[in-house]
Amino acid sequence: MLRKGKRTSFFKPSPSDRAARPATGSEPFADVLMEERIASVEPLIKKWATNSSSTSGYAGATFLFHEGRHEAALYLSHVKDLHSAMMRCTGEVSNSGVIVRAHELLQTAVRRLSLEFHQILSSHLPYPDHAESFSSQSSRSSTLLSFSDFEYELEGKLSTKKSIAEPVMQEEERVLNAAVSYVKTIADCMIACGYGKECMDIYKIVRRSVVDEELYHLGFERPIDSWQMQKMDWKVLEAKVKSWLKAVKPAVQTLFYVERMLCDRVFTTAPALVKESVFSHVARDAAVALFGFAEGAAKAIKRSPERIFCLLDLYEAIANLWPGIKATFYYHATSAVRSHAINSLSKLGEAVRVTLSNFEAVIQKDSSKKSAVPSGGIDPLTVNVMNYLVLLADYGGVLKDILVKWPVDGSPKHPGFPDSYFPGCDPATSITVGVSDASAKFARFAQLVDVLLCKLDVKAKRYKDVALYYLILANNLQYIVNKVAQSSLKHLLGEHWVANHESMVKLYASNYERTGWSKVFASSSGPSVEISLGQAKESLRKFDAALEEVQAKQVGWAVTDRKLRDDIVLSLAEELVPAYRRLYDGCPRGDPVVKFTPDDLDNYLAGMLRATGGGSVTVSEAASRSSSRWNGKSIP
Repeated sequence: MLRKGKRTSFFKPSPSDRAARPATGSEPFADVLMEERIASVEPLIKKWATNSSSTSGYAGATFLFHEGRHEAALYLSHVKDLHSAMMRCTGEVSNSGVIVRAHELLQTAVRRLSLEFHQILSSHLPYPDHAESFSSQSSRSSTLLSFSDFEYELEGKLSTKKSIAEPVMQEEERVLNAAVSYVKTIADCMIACGYGKECMDIYKIVRRSVVDEELYHLGFERPIDSWQMQKMDWKVLEAKVKSWLKAVKPAVQTLFYVERMLCDRVFTTAPALVKESVFSHVARDAAVALFGFAEGAAKAIKRSPERIFCLLDLYEAIANLWPGIKATFYYHATSAVRSHAINSLSKLGEAVRVTLSNFEAVIQKDSSKKSAVPSGGIDPLTVNVMNYLVLLADYGGVLKDILVKWPVDGSPKHPGFPDSYFPGCDPATSITVGVSDASAKFARFAQLVDVLLCKLDVKAKRYKDVALYYLILANNLQYIVNKVAQSSLKHLLGEHWVANHESMVKLYASNYERTGWSKVFASSSGPSVEISLGQAKESLRKFDAALEEVQAKQVGWAVTDRKLRDDIVLSLAEELVPAYRRLYDGCPRGDPVVKFTPDDLDNYLAGMLRATGGGSVTVSEAASRSSSRWNGKSIP
């Protein structure tokens, strides 16, 4: 009951209120005020109450915020005035029926606002297409973010203010910005009227549903249990991983980011814990499921070498998005999202390390029955391993993070590393030699190359010919050096590594020349002073016999790298041609012991070791050509 003679200290009637008092003075002023407020707001509220029961669908429905800004602003003003009057007159109104009417009218208005709130939240905030424009609006000042600003703009008084404060917006930006403004003003009104819980419940249900739907459209289906993933056929799992990789970037950079921005803007005036709770309810479970998939994939993907790239793609995607994940899910209530992302990186990194170890074991256990390549060329194992490492090197940034937790010892731990593995080098330092300028994090790559060379060493030794052994090592190491120099591996292993192994190639090539041509060198060597005709003929016979023996033994041998082949040929020619010329000059032309000229020998050497086999000119062919030249006939 209203106590006579008293009035709440915070209420002071306006002149218009006093003028509106009944002349009789028999009815308390608070009752009169409430009845006047009800009478002034009831027509508009009841007008929009007719459609409030249509909540099951929006087709054909009429919405207040579609009809016109002025009426929407007037509606919000009426609701605010009604609630304000109710708060002011609490305890002052003597007629309880008036309070009941006011309360029912306020509930009717809130139901309408709830419907409008639900409809705008679910229909007029599309993305990911509008994420950029939405985020750009967040940095603009005073853009329809308060109840008063909304009313002010609807009255047409913000046109000058907006033209100065804001750049011209595209139509889509205007629509999106207006929708966010409507949602915020409705939320502010409902919260101010004591219906904050109802407002937030609607928001959480609608936006959670939107998040789930958007994730589905992005290609991510949830939930998928880890044990289900482990039972999947590889093709099915691979397809799901590819879909996840397409979905995760827009999900983090657009979907969750926009939801976070939207929540902060709609509930600007709410306490931080309230906003945290709302956003957590909207996005946490979906984000946990998203990164939980990566955790499950880390367990489900077998550790076979060819599947490491799938693991690396997953790791790279999360690692690249980690700053955005931290920024969006920084609330305590969403810490589970950060934890799942970190756990995913940890498990994926461990899976990569195990897979690399398995790849190393595959190299060591290579059971190819072929002892390298009979021609001395490139072993298929070399090609496969280096192609694999070149592809891995493209993930250098990711592998740097993964391998930092996997140090490599300075000495090889693999039994069977031969002393000849790195001629001229201490085997105990073979793994890290030449990588002083490269990060130690990539020493694992150097070790894998070491293991490959060790395996090639073992395979090449199955041939009894020492010269072929060195030719195989020279060819394969040159191929390895070329692959490193021409790919991202060069940046990982470093220029010193390349230079060091180029020196090893030269050493192998020199050893091939020394062991494969020793008899020819011996037959051509002798005193530099003039020799007798008999000595010259005998030396020519020995030279010819040694050369034919080399040709017969090395027929089909090849050096696939042109520069390496030219270097070997040039080195042989520089030593053999001058020595042969001295013997050749000591014999008369036409003597049967002279089968070819120094130029023929030079041509023969130039045609050696070609991959096509076309350069293996026989000694008899060279002799035939020489005979034709001496008889004045043209060389075909």
